[in-house]
Amino acid sequence: MKLNILFIVSKTKLNKKGKCPIRCRLTYNKIRHHFATGQFVNPKHWNSKQQCVDPPEPNADILNSQLSLIKTKINRAFLMLQVKEEGFNVDDIYSLYKGVKTQKEYNVVEFFERYLKRLKTLVGIDIKQVTYNKFEYIKNDVKRFVKWKFKTNDIRLKKLESNFITELEYYYKTQQKLKQITINKKIKRFRKVVRVAVAENYLAKDPFILFKTKTVRTEIVFLSPEELGSLEQHKFTQTRLQFIKDLFVFSCYTGLPYRELMNLAHDNVVKGFDGNLWIKMRREKTSKELSIPLLPKALEIMEQYKSDDSFIFPRISNPRYNSYLKEVAVIVGIDKNLTTHIARKTFASTVLLYNDVPMEIVSELLGHSNVKITQDSYGKVVQRKISLEMERLDGKFKNT
Repeated sequence: MKLNILFIVSKTKLNKKGKCPIRCRLTYNKIRHHFATGQFVNPKHWNSKQQCVDPPEPNADILNSQLSLIKTKINRAFLMLQVKEEGFNVDDIYSLYKGVKTQKEYNVVEFFERYLKRLKTLVGIDIKQVTYNKFEYIKNDVKRFVKWKFKTNDIRLKKLESNFITELEYYYKTQQKLKQITINKKIKRFRKVVRVAVAENYLAKDPFILFKTKTVRTEIVFLSPEELGSLEQHKFTQTRLQFIKDLFVFSCYTGLPYRELMNLAHDNVVKGFDGNLWIKMRREKTSKELSIPLLPKALEIMEQYKSDDSFIFPRISNPRYNSYLKEVAVIVGIDKNLTTHIARKTFASTVLLYNDVPMEIVSELLGHSNVKITQDSYGKVVQRKISLEMERLDGKFKNT
């Protein structure tokens, strides 16, 4: 793309000596930048077509030399920016001409890729590979969105406006058919990258500061005490379904997510300060240390799977586990879509909160990064427990 340099005489701005200032106008990528050259000339002696000062202007040669020097320095700055093969604009050309250090101007996808490059070096140190992958997916989403919305491969980071994220949300809904809760998670990750750009001064301010994700109210699905009791008491004739039931019930009394359940080794079961057996391991998702006392029913199940293998339970994939759970639900008569995660929710709700275990302890046993996550997820469970207690109390008063 060509840079155009034009010297302009402001004839309306004569000084006391009858001379006017010579200004320079740079045009690059259809954007202009004006600045004063510090030179003055009698407007009658200015040759606009030849871009030079004509005699009889005193010091015409010196003035022309100065203008030629300015033009040479500007072209040198332009060439240096081209050699870097990085995005730049007309303001960057002027800044380099003046000797001001310029900061690279990123595009949106380009900056996201820069962020990912740094994030990748933290895999195995501060983050898991799965966390990196999630950000990689968002980058690909944004890249496809920019192509879909703007008909180009990338757009300037500084061009981001508040409606960009609104349109991205619309794209997720209409083109990818995603649910609001999934959209919220994706937008949250994208906004994190934008905030990094703000923190590193590539953006003057967060363009999405006023954006609010739509609140999604999801009902916590868990087994009631009666459903959990029915499941525990049922004896399956098929070995694979009995194994699935044991895994699920074990998680109902420990709260272990699928990955930690599969990674549970004999070394993770230790004698605690109280003389009882505890599960001690680090949760992969949050890297938080888990300390879970082994309740009698969980201990009873674990005793059945003693082996020479380092892991306590035989391996099974998450999809297959969930598939077998659907069979288990049908046979036992549980009218709920059983998944591995429902066991964890049952632990928090039926086993802990329904037995008056404080929210702070529930949060600790679940390995949540903070208690607010637990409160947001299980606050309604507490309300339901209070409602049941009030119903019980009301019935007691009526009977008396």
